[in-house]
Amino acid sequence: MTHLPRPANALMLAMLAAGYGLTAASVPPTPAAMEKTAMNADDRRSARVTGADAVLEVRFEYAEGGPLKVAYTLRNEGRAPLMAFDRGNRHAVLTKKLAQGDIAVPTFMQEDGDLTLSHRALPLSKPHPIIPPTPLASRVEPGDAMEGEFEFAMDTDVPVDRVRWCVGVVPFADDFKALKPEPNKPEVWLGSLNDADRQQLLCTPWFDLASSSFES
Repeated sequence: MTHLPRPANALMLAMLAAGYGLTAASVPPTPAAMEKTAMNADDRRSARVTGADAVLEVRFEYAEGGPLKVAYTLRNEGRAPLMAFDRGNRHAVLTKKLAQGDIAVPTFMQEDGDLTLSHRALPLSKPHPIIPPTPLASRVEPGDAMEGEFEFAMDTDVPVDRVRWCVGVVPFADDFKALKPEPNKPEVWLGSLNDADRQQLLCTPWFDLASSSFES
C-alpha cells in the first residue's frame, strides 16, 4: 500500500530541511552520473530512466494551481537487491516529522525557474546534528519492481517553469539493517551516512509545467 505525504508548501519544506540539517546546496542540481534517458513518444507526461541495474519509470501529472503528482516504478534488473532512498531518514522519524514506512517529502533545490526534487541519502552537515540524517530505504529484490507516489505543492517563492525528480539507489550491502516494521506499513531498511557518496542518482528529464510534458 502506498502512503502519500500531505502536500507541503515551500515554507514547510524549508523548515523540514532545516530540521534535517540541510541547505539548498545539499541537493546537487545534476545526477552524480549521467544515465541514459528515453522518452515515451506517445505520452509526454511519462519518462523512462535507465541506470546501472535499475530502470525508473515515472509519470508526472500537473494542472495549474494544483500540486505536482509523481507516480513511479523502480525495477531491479541486477543480481543483487536494490535499495532506494525514498523513505526519508532516521532523524525525521525520531522527531515525528515522518511516519516510518511513508514516502518522504522530497528535498528540493531551485535555480531561477528550474526546480529539482530529490529522494536521496543525505551527507552529514556541519555543524553535525545531534541525530544524524541516516537514510531509510526501500528494498527491491532482483527481478522485482516497487511502485510509489507522492505530491509536491508548487507554491514556491519564485515561479517554477521546469521541474525534475531524482532518486538515489545503491546495491544492497551488509551495513543495511532491517527495522522493525510499523503496523500496516512497508518494510524499511536503515542505511549509513556513507550511502550519500556511493549512491547512483536516477533523474528524470525536465518537465515543462506550461505544456505539462517532459522535454525531449
